[in-house]
Amino acid sequence: MTRAEFLKIMGVGAATLAIESVPGAGLLQAANPAAALTPDNTTPAKTKSGAERLAFGLPDQEARVARPVTAIVIGAGSRGSVYAAYSGQYPGALHIVGVADPNDTRRTQMAANYGIADEHCFRDWSEVFRIPKFADAVIIATPDNMHYQPCMQALAMGYDVLLEKPIAQTERECRNILAQAKKYGRIVGVCHVLRYAPYFRALKRVLDEGRVGSVISLQHLEPVRFHHFAHSYVRGNWHSAEATTPLILAKACHDLDIIRWLLGKPCEQVSAFGNLTFFRRSNEPLGASDRCLDCAVESQCPFSALQIYVRQHRYLYVFDNLPKDRALKDAKLIEYLRTTDYGRCVFRCQNDQPDHYICNLQFADDVTASLQVEALTSYGGRKTRIMGTRGDIVGDMETFTLTDFLTGKKYVWDEDISKLPGYEGHAGGDWGIVKDFVLAVANHDEKYLSSTIDVSVESHIMGFKAETARLNHKIAKL
Repeated sequence: MTRAEFLKIMGVGAATLAIESVPGAGLLQAANPAAALTPDNTTPAKTKSGAERLAFGLPDQEARVARPVTAIVIGAGSRGSVYAAYSGQYPGALHIVGVADPNDTRRTQMAANYGIADEHCFRDWSEVFRIPKFADAVIIATPDNMHYQPCMQALAMGYDVLLEKPIAQTERECRNILAQAKKYGRIVGVCHVLRYAPYFRALKRVLDEGRVGSVISLQHLEPVRFHHFAHSYVRGNWHSAEATTPLILAKACHDLDIIRWLLGKPCEQVSAFGNLTFFRRSNEPLGASDRCLDCAVESQCPFSALQIYVRQHRYLYVFDNLPKDRALKDAKLIEYLRTTDYGRCVFRCQNDQPDHYICNLQFADDVTASLQVEALTSYGGRKTRIMGTRGDIVGDMETFTLTDFLTGKKYVWDEDISKLPGYEGHAGGDWGIVKDFVLAVANHDEKYLSSTIDVSVESHIMGFKAETARLNHKIAKL
């Protein structure tokens, strides 16, 4: 290996080589090898542990445009409401002018929130496309099995589209949406919101600047949390892979996309393992019943619907028309638990999603990565470890620490994102993507988005191939 090749692997770029060509510069470089790690040519503050802080600052979430981009929300549930709320904070950037949702409460509430005219409120998404185009864009936040048809029709009518992930239920449908966008010259932004979170943007910046040298391997853990998994993937909307999408896409297409984005290389092959091991009838405790309300051992079960929804008040956004008074609210919740799947025993649901999933990925240049999705954790927040030739990184979605191999110095990113409007949603990523989508539509330029349909299809294919590999017990090539 030549000296130049070695320096390249170690992350020493062309700028450093150029400096070394100046007489005496090599001595200066050797005397301060960590100088290149100082962000923005400033001296960052120290953390309590003595590590230097990587202070990159927070992004401005407002899209500054000549006139507000107008949009129709198809799917006024949790995700659609989050994206629409951007217009409440920044009315000069985005204006919601239409809504489609079969749920009367949600449709009426969104119409009231944004002053939507009656003639632009629809029960069925197909009604939107039976009248002439009346907005710049469509925000599609329907269930997974209702992404494809609305998106295809929106593109054909000349709308730009902000599309909730996953793109669609099959690889073929994903490719069809890509082709449709190209055919009609429209923009499709896929809601890989983690790309827009300050944490992951800082992580990407550190890697692109070569601060850990060449990345050799990456480990990524998605701890879903036991109550979240029971809510969404046992009782909830994503309990069935066939009816929606497999867990690797329904929950972890965010993570596949982040891995692909951070590494900046194409994936070449994938293997996967995992199964539905715990949340099945054979594991129910003695005395269990169909519903938690009637269960003799409910008080001993951490997955109890009474515990999650009534006592702890988690995930209440799935229940409509809840009173504000605590006693009345709890009484209404118990009604829902008597009549909906959210009140069912987790060991007696028609669920088929794996409760543990490991995906191994090989990228170009022999770079490897692993993705682990776990239901049975008490904690959340994605955990990432990155191993490079010059240093490594350990992060937990709130902070990350970079350690330089040569000096042993540590550099910490721990920006306080609570000052960022909309920071609650995916660590600030929810409104970050809306901002960039608004800019892309206003300027007719998809380059404002980092998660265009082109790049998003690739990470989805990784997920589809992983599921094929898991089911067939074989390595799948991309």
